[in-house]
Amino acid sequence: MSTVLNYAPWLLLGFAILLVLALAIVSRIYPTPRIIAVLLIALGSSIVAAIFRDFLAAAIFVDCLLSILMLVDCGTLFRDGRMGATRTIQQTASLAKPHLVKLTIHNFSNHPWLVQVRDDVSDILQATPSKHQIALPKRMSVETEYTIRPLRRGSYMLERIYLRRFSFARFWFAQQKIEAASQLNVYPDMQQLAEYAILAKTNRLSLIGVRNTRRIGQDNNFERLRDYNQDDNFKHIDWRSTARRNRLTVKQFQSDQSQRVMFLLDCGRMMSNEHNQLSFVDHALNAILMLSYVALTQGDSVGMLAFSDRVHSYVPLRGGRSQMNRLLHAGFDRFAEIVPSRFDQAFMHFNANCRRRSMVFLITNVVDEVSAIEVTNYLSNLSHRHLPVLALLRDNRIFDAADHPDPDDSVLYRCAAASQIILWRAELIQRIQHSGVLAIDAFPNDLVSPMVNQYLEAKAKHRL
Repeated sequence: MSTVLNYAPWLLLGFAILLVLALAIVSRIYPTPRIIAVLLIALGSSIVAAIFRDFLAAAIFVDCLLSILMLVDCGTLFRDGRMGATRTIQQTASLAKPHLVKLTIHNFSNHPWLVQVRDDVSDILQATPSKHQIALPKRMSVETEYTIRPLRRGSYMLERIYLRRFSFARFWFAQQKIEAASQLNVYPDMQQLAEYAILAKTNRLSLIGVRNTRRIGQDNNFERLRDYNQDDNFKHIDWRSTARRNRLTVKQFQSDQSQRVMFLLDCGRMMSNEHNQLSFVDHALNAILMLSYVALTQGDSVGMLAFSDRVHSYVPLRGGRSQMNRLLHAGFDRFAEIVPSRFDQAFMHFNANCRRRSMVFLITNVVDEVSAIEVTNYLSNLSHRHLPVLALLRDNRIFDAADHPDPDDSVLYRCAAASQIILWRAELIQRIQHSGVLAIDAFPNDLVSPMVNQYLEAKAKHRL
């Protein structure tokens, strides 16, 4: 009998461990980190009893007391724990911008509970905070909220809400998942469009790199009178209206309308490079949306064709405010694919669907002579009917390597290789320009202003 008593603390400790495993497997009740402290106390008492026999009865009493405590606390989780949860979220969000989500937790039971709530968000949707601890009164609902910061465009489905219901002493918790499907579409950030609209109204577009292009020939299509703003041309001041209103008033002229701008967006492997945590496709889409907004406000029509090894989406040329929504829906879930780009299929699709003269922007990244010759041939063939523009995206890593030489051999070789690529790009742009094609060579984050300037210059010279 004394031998059995000597092993009693260890038997009780083993029983406690087996209890934890059995509850986790059978009842899906899991221990919290607090139970580790209980097991450490039981382990300590068993060690003391093994060394000092006089403390054997005390160790057995402590182990029995802890085992009963854990069993009683676990029993509190078998009470009525009916719960529900709903999610309130707007279906559209902007890339890298905080997006508010509200969670409502319903307690349908007659017992108060302490619960931990976690939503079904992935690493791409950064949630702050990621978990919520809520005290739920009986038969009450509690609302909590958090923010999502999407790191990538696309369509995401939030399918479930996960609840952890804690026992009275918080030694155990029961896991519960509640179906609550919500779709979230992450679009490119549209804040730049609002900034452009404000700067355009105040004639301060030069702050974002847009040049004030002087129009050639017909510049007398009167649109409206408005208040004078800083940087307005003094020649446009209407002195009669100024004297009548006792306020400086200028004439605003409208551009020629019903012209067309088409974007060919390369989504192949060379557009998978990243800068500032955004791929080249993200930067290209931001520039496309900005220029589309500018063109649509000028009364022109815009369209887009996204392709890689095949044509992914095509938005026909059209004007009006609703065209921006069509462009957004066609491009928000387009990503760079690790496949070679089929320029032939893209240009064949464009030629088959667009007959009237248009300004065609091809946004791509070319690093080899085969692709360069292919792009040059297709764009030069377009120049007879359309006004083609090649927008080449620079790789920041190549230009950084060329700008930072070092006596070390490996760095010096890397610098020489980068310089060679840059010289090749310069020769490619010269060849393209000599073939009658306009060219833009810009870093991804600086692509907006060159494209807008090229468009405004073409309109000013009536090249469309």
